[in-house]
Amino acid sequence: MQMRRAPRGRRGSEARAAGVRHPGRASGAAAAASPGPSAPRSVEAAAPLARRPRGRSRCRPSTVAARTPAPATSPQPLETEVPPPAPEEVKSMNFWRCCLFALALLSALILLMVYHSQLHLPRSLGKPSGPGPRHVRLRACEVALEGKAAFLWANTLPSPVGSVPCKDYLLQSHYITSPLSEEEVAFPLAYVMVIHKNFETFERLFRAVYMPQNVYCVHVDEKAAAKFKESVRQLLSCFPNAFLASRMEPVVYGGISRLQADLNCLKDLAASQVPWKYAINTCGQDFPLKTNKEIVRHLKGFKGKNITPGVLPPSHAVKRTKFVHREHIGKDGSFVKNTNVLKTSPPHQMTIYFGTAYVALTREFVDFIFHDKRAIDLLHWSKDTYSPDEHFWVTLNRIPGVPGSMPNASWTGNLRAIKWIDMEDKHGGCHGRYVRGICIYGNGDLKWLIDSPSLFANKFELTTYPLTVECLELRLRERTLNQSETVIQPSWYF
Repeated sequence: MQMRRAPRGRRGSEARAAGVRHPGRASGAAAAASPGPSAPRSVEAAAPLARRPRGRSRCRPSTVAARTPAPATSPQPLETEVPPPAPEEVKSMNFWRCCLFALALLSALILLMVYHSQLHLPRSLGKPSGPGPRHVRLRACEVALEGKAAFLWANTLPSPVGSVPCKDYLLQSHYITSPLSEEEVAFPLAYVMVIHKNFETFERLFRAVYMPQNVYCVHVDEKAAAKFKESVRQLLSCFPNAFLASRMEPVVYGGISRLQADLNCLKDLAASQVPWKYAINTCGQDFPLKTNKEIVRHLKGFKGKNITPGVLPPSHAVKRTKFVHREHIGKDGSFVKNTNVLKTSPPHQMTIYFGTAYVALTREFVDFIFHDKRAIDLLHWSKDTYSPDEHFWVTLNRIPGVPGSMPNASWTGNLRAIKWIDMEDKHGGCHGRYVRGICIYGNGDLKWLIDSPSLFANKFELTTYPLTVECLELRLRERTLNQSETVIQPSWYF
């Protein structure tokens, strides 16, 4: 009977390498030899070496019985074999080898990606090549500019102020921490920022206008919530060139306290060591439409003149300074009330003008308003008028001989883009909502804002229309970095 050859496997190969004969593969000489008394022992000893891996075929019993035992006089010496690992051990070893290989491969890929990103930092904030938060924002802005309905948007500020150290906050929030050009260094600006609510909106404004060569004074309404005040304090503590006003006012809309808040900050800024050229006043719901370099060049074009847009008062504004008005703060709210009592004439026979509350003032003019008798007297006379910040600046700047005055100016200046409810025929309507006759900008106002020649726009609400602020901020940062004349840090990109 012929023997059936078993499948060749790993263990059979190892047995042959060790010089051990497989019991099912006896040589022809061994098969012809006569049986001896030690033959059964030889077969029994060799049998364990003939094991096959589980699941493989074994030799037939009839083939084993037909074997011829080796001669008794010359028994074959037996060699022992070290048993190989069990199948379970082999599987475990292979598993850990695969894990180590995968870990090494993943580490190499991460290092390669980091290295590649550092070598190829983008110069422009153009459309990214792959999906991601920035790609989504850019696409949403494109949709909004096309006039299509955009999806709901959430606040994407990296981290709330105060939750991380200042160094990490500046990095995560992408603040620009070095001047971008010598031109901007030589022309530092001072900012007055009067705020009372919506910290997230103010935080975006502050980040958008912040430059390390400028100086910033922030006035927080004394009536503001304690949490709001603390958030502002924590934010400003991260910047050596930003501070809270030394004196806070309980601000009433349309009252003298609003003007006094500006004056408190201007007085602090006048004492600053920063050699600022112009002071710009803002509120917490403003947002810049131009870069710092563009603002500097716009102001330099006025060659030391103050920008206080305004004209002689129209009929509806005459009563503001004709009658005595009083501020009221109580449980029913804060407001300005007309007493219908006639006021005295303006001091020094001044002609009262009517204009915007937002101005750009030279440092020499700021010194003038705190020391010149005409300015001091006008301030005193204005304390019981309605919205004195809309006549104080422009009236003084129309006086010939005053530092930086423009006696014949009108609405020139392009300081603020505002959509008034009674001027829809000119601006095309508000795509957000009106509050006190002023548009809170929505997504549909983006194109109008982008095309505006003004330095700033008012008003914005990040929590209500976040995409409007997001899109303006992305475009502003793109232009800012593209105008840079210095090395750009990776953290400055959004």
